[in-house]
Amino acid sequence: MTPRRNSIVTKARLGWCLVLCGSIFFTPAALTADEASRATTETIDFTRHVQPILAKHCYACHGPDVAESGLRFTSQEAAYAEADSGEFAIVPGDVDASEMIARILSDEEDHRMPPEGDRLTASQIQTLQTWIEQGATWNKHWAFEPMRRVSPPDVESEAWNGNPIDAFVFDSLKRSGLDPNPLADRHTLVRRVYYDLTGLPPTADQVKAFVDDPDPNAFSKLVDQLLESHHYGEHWGRHWLDLVRYAETNSYERDGVKPNAWKYRDYVIKSFNDDKPYDQFVREQLAGDELEKVTTETLTATGYYRLGVWDDEPADPLQARFDGFDDIITTTSQVFLGLTVNCARCHDHKIDPIPQTDYYGMLAFFADVTPWGVRGQDPRINNQIDVSSEEVNRLYRENDAKQASLKAKIHEIEQAGIAKMSGPDQRATEGNQKDRKRVLDKHLRSKLANERWKEYQSLKKQLKAVQELAKEIPPRQSVMGLARLDAHPEQTFVLFRGNPHSPADPQAPSYPTILDKTIPEIPVADESAKSAGRRRVLADWIVDPENNMTARVMANRLWQFHFGRGIVRSSNNFGQLGVPPTHPELLDWLGHRLIDEGWKLKSMHRLIMNSRTYQLSSQSSEPAVSRDPNNDLFWRFDPRRLRAEEVRDSMLASIGVLNRTPYGPSFYAKLSKEVLAGQSVPGSGWGDASQEQRDRRSVYIHVKRSLLTPLLTAFDFPDPDLTCEERFATLQPGQALALLNGDFAHEQAARLSQAIYAAESENAVVVRRSIQALLQREPTKSEIEKGGRLIESLVAEHGLSRERAVQLYCLSVMNWNEFLFLD
Repeated sequence: MTPRRNSIVTKARLGWCLVLCGSIFFTPAALTADEASRATTETIDFTRHVQPILAKHCYACHGPDVAESGLRFTSQEAAYAEADSGEFAIVPGDVDASEMIARILSDEEDHRMPPEGDRLTASQIQTLQTWIEQGATWNKHWAFEPMRRVSPPDVESEAWNGNPIDAFVFDSLKRSGLDPNPLADRHTLVRRVYYDLTGLPPTADQVKAFVDDPDPNAFSKLVDQLLESHHYGEHWGRHWLDLVRYAETNSYERDGVKPNAWKYRDYVIKSFNDDKPYDQFVREQLAGDELEKVTTETLTATGYYRLGVWDDEPADPLQARFDGFDDIITTTSQVFLGLTVNCARCHDHKIDPIPQTDYYGMLAFFADVTPWGVRGQDPRINNQIDVSSEEVNRLYRENDAKQASLKAKIHEIEQAGIAKMSGPDQRATEGNQKDRKRVLDKHLRSKLANERWKEYQSLKKQLKAVQELAKEIPPRQSVMGLARLDAHPEQTFVLFRGNPHSPADPQAPSYPTILDKTIPEIPVADESAKSAGRRRVLADWIVDPENNMTARVMANRLWQFHFGRGIVRSSNNFGQLGVPPTHPELLDWLGHRLIDEGWKLKSMHRLIMNSRTYQLSSQSSEPAVSRDPNNDLFWRFDPRRLRAEEVRDSMLASIGVLNRTPYGPSFYAKLSKEVLAGQSVPGSGWGDASQEQRDRRSVYIHVKRSLLTPLLTAFDFPDPDLTCEERFATLQPGQALALLNGDFAHEQAARLSQAIYAAESENAVVVRRSIQALLQREPTKSEIEKGGRLIESLVAEHGLSRERAVQLYCLSVMNWNEFLFLD
């Protein structure tokens, strides 16, 4: 293979060129004869083909908030109604009578539609015309229909019939006149699969072993091997942490710490490693305290509710309380259901058929959830659950009782002595403990008889002994979660314009009516109940196989994290303003398979990764690019830049210093004084860590909302205040600066030079070992020559020591695109 040596800055420039060149695909152009033929013969589906055009180009003037000329395109009734002008925008079956088409085709500036922005492409216009000719059927939105039981198509290629995924993809490619890319070479595949499943690079030896393995099942065996690595859970658990807005502090000015938040993170990682069924994973997070079998693990899962921001000094406490509910509703509805129920907080949803009552019906399920804390009260009361063993608790109870008894006897003797003291001394003992101790030390002996004094001294020795015994008892264990709930919450009301001070109609727990109009059966909590029992009902409904959304949403996320984007690109929004699925039949098939396989995720990974679709090369093809520039049909594998954690972890792993120990408390990355000074209280809430800890994987870095690690943020680490469905993948100067000038990168370059014994090695050996470590391959002859010349010039022309010159060479390789990008 030909190595790519240009810097990340050059890659960024190329990215801009692609963006500019890509704009030609949004310029109106004549249809080719082949395109016109397909457009007029294909059955147009409203939700997939028409609604996205209306939403992008028409809603600004004829949408939920504006109805110019009395026309809206948000419902069939409104779109087909007579406009204020007396004309009809859409007349099913009659293109000539449909004013919408006439306006779109008009060249008159004051008559054409849309009046501003991009004109519709010829393909889009043809789609609308064909749709009207075919009767302008206004389908129910695809996501609100039940998942269909579909069979994979039987395609002409034997190789593409082996895996059902391939059959669906190949069928769509052939119907579009496209051919898939050839398979990627083995060197590309082994790097792809290592990063995809573990977020770490393979070693050069692991690459060679795979490339040289003659076993035709070598790839599937490698997938199985990596799925059993604990690094799998660390990498895929991080995907989930993005979704649930994971952080370890509360945000706002003080940004206080969330004790034991890291245990929720470890719960997620372990759940992925254990291949916990997804339906169980959902139940534990939403109702882990209400299941038939409540364990430390299920209680830890309820830390899900404690991950959001919390204002410890709100101007309006009631508003802050309902903002907390909104955070839970936003995250729950988008992450598990792919619905933006949160858009109905203040009014009916503007786009999807989600009335305001649905929002408060969902809120009622969470009504027993207390806030993180209440100002003036120890917040740990609400969110720290004691999960110590019964034996440990018994020992503490017994010790506490002994201490209390001894302290009571000691206090009794002290009070007897105090009664004989002067008035000023008596009053002093009623003040702070320091003054009381001073008076007792000075006067108590003289006020007690000898026997009484001996008894006093004996009791104090006994108390000290009991206190020493307490130190030998194992410490109590706590997890972050729903420690205290309101088992009998107040009535939930629909709030007028979302104002908690303006309650309107009462609202009982209810499911989103677009999915289920049945009335939930809510158990009545008895007087001894610790929770209202409602969240269990919601959790069971969400993971019910009959639910339209849950399996689809998770299957789509699995596809997204393997291919860089989902079958539905807007993976948190399957609603009418979301992006329609490119392969709806495949998505439904995957959703059913997820359920049929017992909601096991590792089985889905095997299925996806053993497909030819996953193993395609990423090479560009001019005919395919011209027809499908966004690779919607998966004719190739999309290359990608490493994610933030992968960049940092790859440096440590390539050097051989990565601490691979899983689980445990978070560590504090090394930050500069300048970064620490940026807080409201400079340096507050950021601790220290040993080098051994700082060599751990990035998933274990302490996530402080007001002080995210700069190296990670440069590479698009998400804002943890809201659910993140997909990270940005930017190419910007801050990344090049972090890798070329950042302290961390320079430190790792110096460590690499030591690891390859650069001081006692010739330049050619240094170059070879650097490339082997960082790129997992042998260098070319040209690379060896150029690398040697670079080291020599840094010494001869720039006056650097050879040690420093070698370090800078190592740093340069860390900046090669081949290190930062995956094919």
